[in-house]
Amino acid sequence: MNPTPEAGLTLSQALASAARSHPAVVAYIDRGRNFSFSDVEAASDRLACALLALGLSRGDRLALLADNRIEWLQMFFAAARIGVAVVALSPRYRDAEIEYMLGDSQTRAVFTLGRVEDFDCLAMFERLAPRLPDLRHVVAMDGDDFATMAATVVDPGLLAAASSAVRADDLVMVIYTSGTTGRPKGCALTHASLLASARGQVDHTRVRAGDLMQLSNPFNHVGGITCGILSQMLAGGSCELVPAFKAKTVLDMIRRHPPAILVGVPTMMALLLMHPESESADLSTVRLIITGGSNVDATLLAQLQQRMPQATVMNLYGLSEASGALVMTPWDCADEDLMQSIGQPLAGAEVQVIGPDGRELPPGEVGELRFRGLGVVRGYIGAAADSGAFADGWLHTGDLGLIDERGFITLKGRMKDMYIQGGFNVYPAEVEALIATHPQVLMVAGIGVPDPVLGEVGRYFVVAKEGSELTSADVLAHCAGRIADYKMPRQIVLRTELPFTPAGKIHKARLRSEPV
Repeated sequence: MNPTPEAGLTLSQALASAARSHPAVVAYIDRGRNFSFSDVEAASDRLACALLALGLSRGDRLALLADNRIEWLQMFFAAARIGVAVVALSPRYRDAEIEYMLGDSQTRAVFTLGRVEDFDCLAMFERLAPRLPDLRHVVAMDGDDFATMAATVVDPGLLAAASSAVRADDLVMVIYTSGTTGRPKGCALTHASLLASARGQVDHTRVRAGDLMQLSNPFNHVGGITCGILSQMLAGGSCELVPAFKAKTVLDMIRRHPPAILVGVPTMMALLLMHPESESADLSTVRLIITGGSNVDATLLAQLQQRMPQATVMNLYGLSEASGALVMTPWDCADEDLMQSIGQPLAGAEVQVIGPDGRELPPGEVGELRFRGLGVVRGYIGAAADSGAFADGWLHTGDLGLIDERGFITLKGRMKDMYIQGGFNVYPAEVEALIATHPQVLMVAGIGVPDPVLGEVGRYFVVAKEGSELTSADVLAHCAGRIADYKMPRQIVLRTELPFTPAGKIHKARLRSEPV
């Protein structure tokens, strides 16, 4: 395989390359302000010198906790410039989660906002500081101290000496898994793994210089930093930064700056199309729709195709442990394949389906998906460093799936999500996909719960569309005769909303812990 243009580069070197190659591109739009790649490179150099003045150096770790904003990116590239790894934190995390992640990663400095919505971030870090002996600095990115750091005069000799020691295989980012089971694990992302994943996506999606996307996926997740920021940077594309997803906010942005690429998990797409102001937004410029996190159900696909007939719809499957995307829908894919599969592995990624004994299964059989190559990382940091998730050089995903003879992968859900109802294996993803085709259903999530007779039964949480009079009986009637009787839901729980992880996925662990 021929080396990519980024082989051996660090993130700051890749940013410098983008600045040279695309000087006229508006790389980032943030709250009405435009920034070029050169602007971000210059700001990151100043902040890198400020970090050196704080005593941070190669091998140290700092944490970022903020919504999507230009200062986050400036700090990210500043840390990468001098070999400091960024621990990416979600503004939705709270004391116990933050304390564990900062302690596990031995973070020395935190850069945050004074407040995110109604939550006082600085007060939280003040509470936690006495229990975090490695933490030396807490800086508000919307405060005077950060403004002073951002105005630091660059010392070219000092900066060059620090950056010359940074290597492509150095740790550059730590993303903690959402902790849906047990303690979160800190994925050890390197310059090389992030750039390899971003390049794989760029080559597949054929993004062009100047292509714009509104980016709602959070920077503390690979969906934001790799599938959004880094892939666009390598292509010379543009990102309008969305602080937090709200359908009206994104639609207002689309009206001002029509995008070439529309990105988001299926729930985001559905909320955009359902919003009363959706029809007034010009989506004729959209060439590519990328949706990840789950399969595209038939109803949503039909809505997307009707609203944007000129656009290609693609699934994207990836993990933090893979630095970004591993699987995407191929071009010219049939609708049936788009609805039933997550696509095929990207160039450079290898996949296998294995059984409980660890042996590879033939096409068509369901087992655990495991991957290697492309951006798959070497492992975790901290307490999870000895995890067996990367046994034999393969990433064991914990996701169930099958591969057909053409190489299309069908996702069957998480291994822990499968339940045994009356002696038969049931994969909630299959039932969820059916329920989602009901015209009055907005979203659905299924789990297995104990049952004295059947062992386990399926409990499905359903959110109806606004104004709907959907009943549990309607949902059951919709399923009857369309799936095997042993797959039929036994409990339907109608809800007005569902909990989400910081990555934007439905938080099934929280649903399992809720009394009904």
